[in-house]
Amino acid sequence: MPQDAYTIRYVADELKGLLCGGKISRVIQPARDELTFIIYTGKTNVKLEARLSAQDTRLSVASSEKPVPLSAPNFCMLLRKHLQNAEILDIVQPDFERIIYFDLKCVSDFSSSVMRLYFELMGKYSNAVLCENGIIVGALKTTSIGENTKRVLFGGVRYVPPEKQDKISPDDTAELENVLKYASGDAAKFICERVKGLSYATALDMVRVYGENITAANIYEYVYNSVPEPCVTYLNGKANDFKVRSDEKDKKVYKSLLEAQSAYYSYVDSNRAFAEKKSKLENALKSAFKKTEKRLANIEYKLSECKDADVIKLKGELITANIYALQRGMKWFTALNYYDPNGGTVKIELDETLSPSANAQKYYKKYAKLKRTQISVTAQREEAERKLGYLNSIYSSIRTADDCADLDETEEELEVLGLIKKTDTRRKKQTTVPFRSYNIRGFKIIAGRNNLQNERLTKGLSPEDIWLHTQKYHSSHVGIITNGRDVPDEVLKTAAEICAYYSDGRKGNKIPVDYTFKKYVKKPPKSDAGFAVYTNYKTVLSEPCAHSPLAGDNDEKR
Repeated sequence: MPQDAYTIRYVADELKGLLCGGKISRVIQPARDELTFIIYTGKTNVKLEARLSAQDTRLSVASSEKPVPLSAPNFCMLLRKHLQNAEILDIVQPDFERIIYFDLKCVSDFSSSVMRLYFELMGKYSNAVLCENGIIVGALKTTSIGENTKRVLFGGVRYVPPEKQDKISPDDTAELENVLKYASGDAAKFICERVKGLSYATALDMVRVYGENITAANIYEYVYNSVPEPCVTYLNGKANDFKVRSDEKDKKVYKSLLEAQSAYYSYVDSNRAFAEKKSKLENALKSAFKKTEKRLANIEYKLSECKDADVIKLKGELITANIYALQRGMKWFTALNYYDPNGGTVKIELDETLSPSANAQKYYKKYAKLKRTQISVTAQREEAERKLGYLNSIYSSIRTADDCADLDETEEELEVLGLIKKTDTRRKKQTTVPFRSYNIRGFKIIAGRNNLQNERLTKGLSPEDIWLHTQKYHSSHVGIITNGRDVPDEVLKTAAEICAYYSDGRKGNKIPVDYTFKKYVKKPPKSDAGFAVYTNYKTVLSEPCAHSPLAGDNDEKR
């Protein structure tokens, strides 16, 4: 939902109840337009996130960790200087505007003062401004006197609020009633354009409740007197919006708007982070594919030049066989090809400046060079084809990834290969991402998410465990933990369906899946991560199916 004044009013009220009396223990600026405040309320630490970019502007309570930059930007350092251990006295939304300010008691060893931190939640014009006695101490986004702007934002000048919109306040019912007489067409659009602090989404919800003939009294009641029911609405099974209240049927109700907002943006941020990371890895792979394919094309061209090596050798031999009939100065001659059962002839070009024996040696040297080239580039072709196969296996794991966790180790894999640069942020030591895990009829089935996991999975299986892999496609390695038991057909069928789903063939049907005991699976020396060869296998045709992790007869309890 756009952060309209109607929504921000409830956010400000809930933040006031949650944070007033608390103290700011830490300030972080994880990105250019983001600020994070760690606030100790006396009972627990609350992470307040201020997103001040053009997209998803908000003040919200966050739960997830973000990488901390190696060096803090100037505004972050300014906030740390003044607001470290500052007590939150009040949180206010002024004049039904898209602004929330925090009054803060700042105490140092030598002074005590009250400062005000404004959060202007206005899309691309969003900003954070720290003031003392109405004078700007610093701002996240500054302007100068020379710029063509209505507001000057830099240290030392008086803070002036953003210019108010020429709209009617929701509590001015008389003026609203007069204006609504001229409303026609889309009532929600009319309200959004003429009434202060209401987005189109909020106006649309109003019209759903009161109908197209909505009155000024209805608008006042909705804004000031209606009972909030914070919720996240869904469309086609996916989180679509968060709202103070909604009459939509497909929704999930929360205890507070902060919880609903946090749940919605957690979903949005997770999806965006996943899409961005996936795109980053795919672009790196595409570049590697392009380079490898270009190299392979050059190799194929060199090999095509070597295909006439045997003809070159034959010409050298025929010159030697006919050397008695040749003389210096000849440009060419025709020789009987004694290798041809039909008695054909071969026209052989000669260097007229060389003797017949020197011409023969020239052909022999050219033949030797072509053979050396052929041996060398054949090995290079095998290496390039192997690399293409390996890149395809990485691409397969990216395509079948479900979330960021699935891509973490793939990112590490590309960093090791030198295809992407390592990030320069401090990272906490990440725990190993677990395998996809399922319980079917008392049997544990595990599936790898990427090449590194596939290798660990295969290495960790016992000799009598079942190992599965698609026959004609790149896929996850899948294992059935048998503990020495015979595997029922249903369990084998489920494992094969999972293997088929997490493969390049997931959009098809009847995918051939090979299975064998782990003792018949080997990893060749110096082979790429996740590469394996196997014998003594059987094949089953399977329909790709994801299945639910830990699904089946509550086996997770066993």
